[in-house]
Amino acid sequence: MPIRTASARWQGNLPEGSGTIRTGKGGLQGNYSFKSRFEEGEGTNPEELIGAAHAGCFSMAFSKALADSGTTPTSVDTTAKVHLDKTDAGFTVTRIELETVGEVPGIDEAKFAELAETAKQNCPISRLLSPGAEITLTARLNS
Repeated sequence: MPIRTASARWQGNLPEGSGTIRTGKGGLQGNYSFKSRFEEGEGTNPEELIGAAHAGCFSMAFSKALADSGTTPTSVDTTAKVHLDKTDAGFTVTRIELETVGEVPGIDEAKFAELAETAKQNCPISRLLSPGAEITLTARLNS
């Protein structure tokens, strides 16, 4: 399997500095700062990138689980809400809320929910993050 890379450059001190984040092949690149991470400033932040990775990984895992069950999805749309909280240990990602909506012909709600939970458990990013962060899932079948 290939090794994936990403890079970041930060200039200046924490409250006044700024930086750029870039994926290895340049598919994603963004500016980040203290304000974009801890306030509501312009730019991205590491937690958004974790959320994007988690939403993408889950969507792929769920699509595979659905197809393996004989119900190929038309679409799977997932949002990840990453909670960065101040704890006794310092700032920590404590929780990630996955919200997914699937358009899947020929599946019932119960099977959809079961496969969504299986995908959450089997997604490599969920497995990476679940020892330290609570991961919840809301799955809705779009009929």
